[in-house]
Amino acid sequence: MRLIVGISGASGVIMGYRLLQELRRRGDVETHLIVSEGAERTFSLETDVSMNEVRAAADFVHDNRDVGALVASGSFKTEGMAVVPCSMRTLSGIAHGYDENLLIRAADVCLKERRPVVLVPRETPLNAAHLRNMALACQDGCRILPPMLTFYNRSETLEEQVAHVVGKVLMQFGLTSPSFRPWEGGGVHGG
Repeated sequence: MRLIVGISGASGVIMGYRLLQELRRRGDVETHLIVSEGAERTFSLETDVSMNEVRAAADFVHDNRDVGALVASGSFKTEGMAVVPCSMRTLSGIAHGYDENLLIRAADVCLKERRPVVLVPRETPLNAAHLRNMALACQDGCRILPPMLTFYNRSETLEEQVAHVVGKVLMQFGLTSPSFRPWEGGGVHGG
């Protein structure tokens, strides 16, 4: 299996890094990483993870400025792409087919080839343009997976919340994670 992982400059870049780590741990998924310039800045602001560590978690790393990279062609077969997190700028580019960089171009290629594209938009509150762009991206075939807090699994740490989002992303590609705790049912609650 071959997946493209895009990490754009929205808050929450640790989710993209954890996704890469989970895919590496599996050992059966070849990863192609694209990191935006904004994501590089966000890593330094939000985490202690170096860009060398991020790159080392992927099998292949592509320069976001290289719109001629392998992942920019539909003849390069992948099972799809996840953009984790997805900034509103990147979301807008994907929704409108504005291929200004490799990350957006790779998503565009996956969409035209009818391959899954999972977007993890990270912004709050959302304005009308954000919502319109999410709706457009969804209509074009993207799966919109906001990193919502989960309560049913009684997560107590940020790491557990991140693991939940990563597990939800993996599910979109038919993959599972041992750190993901799915809903196990609970009967009907009265109101």
